[in-house]
Amino acid sequence: MLKGDVPIARFSRLFFTVAVACSAVSCARKSPPSAGTTEANTPALASVKLALDWVPEPEFGGFYAGREGGAYERHGIKIEIQGGGAGVPVLQMVATGRADFGTVGADELLTARTRGADLVALFAVFQTSPQGIMVHASRKLQKLEDAFHSGTLALETGKAYAAYLKKKFAWDGVKVVPYDGGVAHFLTDPSFGQQCYVTSEPIAARQKGADPAVFLIADAGFNPYATVVVTRRELLQKDPTLVKKFVLATREGWRQYLDQPQATNALLGKLNSALDAATLGAAAEAQKPLIETEDTKQHGLGSMQQVRWQTLADQLLDLKFLDKPATIAETFVQL
Repeated sequence: MLKGDVPIARFSRLFFTVAVACSAVSCARKSPPSAGTTEANTPALASVKLALDWVPEPEFGGFYAGREGGAYERHGIKIEIQGGGAGVPVLQMVATGRADFGTVGADELLTARTRGADLVALFAVFQTSPQGIMVHASRKLQKLEDAFHSGTLALETGKAYAAYLKKKFAWDGVKVVPYDGGVAHFLTDPSFGQQCYVTSEPIAARQKGADPAVFLIADAGFNPYATVVVTRRELLQKDPTLVKKFVLATREGWRQYLDQPQATNALLGKLNSALDAATLGAAAEAQKPLIETEDTKQHGLGSMQQVRWQTLADQLLDLKFLDKPATIAETFVQL
């Protein structure tokens, strides 16, 4: 199953060296060591659950790399990663404590907070939103706006990015139809364009012989952070050391995946049989420049900037996706 749409950023950087406390999350202890072993003083691992908002794919590769490579365990954490899918209520799961951490879109988080969910962003995987529009290269369109002047375009018009594009560009000549997933219609109609996630549909279309041209919606000015790790404020306040260690381990996992994705991709292929090795490799390569940017080279992987959050909040308010201004200072923490 291909991902066509994403239900489409901290404290000081001082490293805490104290051991992880068992508070809002339970602790899973190893089996008692046998006599003569050197593990008698091994500290307990704090068990946490991370709920993903989609199925196992390269966009989550760093979490799996961190688990398999031992990054979380080195920081005193035993992580359970729960794959998601269409309709999985990640925000509600984290808000109610059924998961300790989750991944969502930045626009989703802002909307949820204005509705009373006291959630906080900790780490933003995608610095540039992977959401895009793909058309056939044979149409020779020069910019994103051109896709709204002719042909057919499949969009989920209820999404914030679609509302932004509707307000920014005149849709004068394009036939907008509902997006139904996949690339089957795209492959058979040269005048057909559609929303896409740059790590998914364009790759599938190329593998089937098509030549898609992709325009990032971020280039048009709507660029929310994507695959944002969130937690509830209650956990952050009760156990800031655990949250800090989770972020540090996540950053290490993403560094490992960006540098050497092959082993993790092999695991992802077992967890998601719809993706073969070529697709996994192409997706990992396509997403790398969207994850590692000049900002992350300066501030670290997953870092977020207040101006980005404020811009997004202002856009969502203007588009009526928020019914009141967001309190940005309470939306994210820098760890």
